[in-house]
Amino acid sequence: MSARTHRAEDTREAILVTAERLFAEHGVYTVSNRQISEAAGQGNNTAVGYHFGGKSDLVRAIVRRHSVPIERRRAERVAEADGSTEVRDWVACLVHPVVDHLAALGVPTWFARFGAQVMSDPTLRTAMSEEAMSGPSLTYLLDRLNQCLPELPLDVHLERGVMARHLIVHMCAERERALADGTLTPRASWQEAANGLVDGITGLWVAPVTTHTGGHDRPRGASRDPGHTDHIRDTEERAR
Repeated sequence: MSARTHRAEDTREAILVTAERLFAEHGVYTVSNRQISEAAGQGNNTAVGYHFGGKSDLVRAIVRRHSVPIERRRAERVAEADGSTEVRDWVACLVHPVVDHLAALGVPTWFARFGAQVMSDPTLRTAMSEEAMSGPSLTYLLDRLNQCLPELPLDVHLERGVMARHLIVHMCAERERALADGTLTPRASWQEAANGLVDGITGLWVAPVTTHTGGHDRPRGASRDPGHTDHIRDTEERAR
């Protein structure tokens, strides 16, 4: 690698780290490229645009920087869980790689809060989802999870998928914020926080469905219809 290429890589890394922190602390659209360049120690205020283009491209690059190690952790978890018919095992494959990655980053971290900020914006949420959801292990584990779940009406299934996503994103962001501020957290460690998320999301997926006032339709066993699973997958992809 030439000295020029090495300097360019160092500049890109400095911009990514700085942008992630500023976006996490202040929001994506309140932070300008100039502020990022200055905070990253770049004398050229156009450095962000030069290296990354528009804001959505910068967001994608930040997500990609984290999604690679998360995908590696997830692939290992999926390999261990393969063959399981337990909802909790596949929920754990969804939760632990993200939480374990955050734990490995040390304190403070900003990626969870960055994700919460980005997911609140419709345009940037699409960019983040496309990067974060592109890993092959994630597609596989969602298929396995769907096959283990109780039969649910499609609208309920999609609704609970959204709930699960929000729980992962925002509970991680809340814990990250508390750790950065030095305040108390409900769980003593990221590992315990992951266990709590897995418990809660598993309970969410297998909870009964209210069909009319005063009545419940309890889960009726796992759905094994491949066509139904394909329909769910296609609808979830369109909803992201």
